[in-house]
Amino acid sequence: MRRKDREMDRDFGLGVIDNSPYAVLSLVDGNNRAYAVPISPARVGNVLYIHSAKEGHKIDLIKNNARVVLTFVGNVQVPAPIKEEDFIAAKDDNHLAVLTSKHFTTEFESAIVVGSAVILEEDREKMEGLRAISQKYTPKNMSYFDVAAKASMDRTTVIKIEIKEITAKRKKYDKNGDEMKWGRME
Repeated sequence: MRRKDREMDRDFGLGVIDNSPYAVLSLVDGNNRAYAVPISPARVGNVLYIHSAKEGHKIDLIKNNARVVLTFVGNVQVPAPIKEEDFIAAKDDNHLAVLTSKHFTTEFESAIVVGSAVILEEDREKMEGLRAISQKYTPKNMSYFDVAAKASMDRTTVIKIEIKEITAKRKKYDKNGDEMKWGRME
């Protein structure tokens, strides 16, 4: 990671994963072409679960190369517009550079996971994955989970991704407008 001052620890990255509504799954085909697709993952311990149709490009690629990368982005904040009076008050180019650097940027948090994907075959494991996904995205419907999962089991693929590596990064400003560097929370 180039910006070590923005690097966050593993636990922070796991929090980004748990709070992100979606991720982008990246794979590589046999011709070294990248393929990326948005997914809705859920995490249990060191494992991510996703679901899919039984057939398709993503399934073919996983069968040929289990190595995957997932990208999560969360808590994106766009700064408020520059106030005219602050712009006028800037005394020189250096003051203008500092002022504008805080307004032509975006606050964010992100996590990148490198892992290995396995298409689950055993119904018990598939149910565990589907339960985790459903609990994350549709918790108020869980009283109907068993019926829904059983009805869709034959047409649903569940993929288990073991987290091998995780990196996390954040850009965030405190209430005084100073960037909070590595390890500094509120």
